[in-house]
Parts: sequence; C-alpha cells; structure tokens
Amino acid sequence: MPLLKLEDTYLHKGKRRALVALLREKGIKSERVLQAINTLPRHFFFDSALISHAYEDKAFPIGEGQTISQPYTVAFQTELLEIREGDRVLEIGTGSGYQGSILHLLGAEVFTIEYQKKLFEGTKRFLTRLGIEMHLFYGDGTGGLPAYAPYDKIIVTAGAPVVPEALIQQLKIGGILVIPVGDKRRQTMLKITKKSNTKVDREEYEGFAFVPLLGKDGWGQS
Repeated sequence: MPLLKLEDTYLHKGKRRALVALLREKGIKSERVLQAINTLPRHFFFDSALISHAYEDKAFPIGEGQTISQPYTVAFQTELLEIREGDRVLEIGTGSGYQGSILHLLGAEVFTIEYQKKLFEGTKRFLTRLGIEMHLFYGDGTGGLPAYAPYDKIIVTAGAPVVPEALIQQLKIGGILVIPVGDKRRQTMLKITKKSNTKVDREEYEGFAFVPLLGKDGWGQS
C-alpha cells in the first residue's frame, strides 16, 4: 500500500531530477514526458518498506504478483504514445496507478482497467485521495473497454502473447497502440499505428520484461 503520509521533500525532488537526467541520458527525448516524471512523486506509489528505492530505475513489487514499472519503461511507452492534450487513452493494467497518472498529467482523459480486484480497489482509493481523476474499471482488459471506444491511444502495461484484436478495433483511425508482446520472460515493444480499418503500421523495439498479461486473450485466467 502507498504511504499514509504523503510528503514530497527536497530530497525526493532532488532524486527525481537525477532520475530525469538519467532517463534523458538513456534516450528519452520528450521534454513533456520528462517533465511529467519530474512532477509526479513516484515514492507516493510505494510501500513504506521500499520507499528508499522509489527513484531507482527499476521495477518493484506492488502486491498481487504485479509491479510498478521501471521509470525508463514508463517514459519509453509514454513517449511512443505521442500523447496530446485531450487524447482519450485506454490503459490495460492499472497497477499502482503511476503510469495512468503520468498520462493524466500530460492532459489525457484516461480509461484504465485492472484484472486484480484487490489491487484495483486499493489503487482506486489511493488515486481519489491523491486527487488524480481517471476512469477506473475492474475486469479483463484483453477485450479492451468497448463501451467507451474509440480511443486515440491504447497502452498495455503487461506482456502479451499476441496483440488482442479487440484493442486494434477500438482504436481510432490514426490512433496508436503500444504493447509488449512475447513470452512470459521477454517481450518486444510494439508501436502499432492504425492507418485504416484494414491496415496498420508496426514498429518494434527489443529488450523488455513485463509481468504476464492475464485474461482471455492474454495468458489465461489466474
């Protein structure tokens, strides 16, 4: 669970600036993305036992077999999405709420769905307390969220065995889907741009490792 006392000290802010500098060195170019990461206190999303690690460029457990993604991965996926003010964004895998909060700070209207009920309930309470507004849902995200489609952008924050067709269908023409696809240990990040109802462009980026995407079109029920 996140800390009960939300304090953002000069030390925390200094560590965020150092993290942003590291992300820039690693190749993140979007100043908007870097500014959002510099603004949002990542340590708020950590259990008190792990808070000293909040600004390391690593993933950490958040319970229910899930993790808060490595900051570089968050920045990389967010940069690929090319978020514009007012974009309707579907996030598959709410997790701690950190990635969705970055999207919110960039001006997106975020629809996010979480497979693990306990995690969903805790994150919903926490984000309400933090004052971050997004549309949170509990359920199987591999089928998307058709009731609110179409979306300008879709992001998947867990490793999928395949690209769920439902997600492509729920994208607007010109929309972008960012999803890691591979086996349960390593994935390739795909950036899929929907050119028409029958054509998509794909870009691939190697070398990522996410927890498995659970659900009907993921790695099954668990």
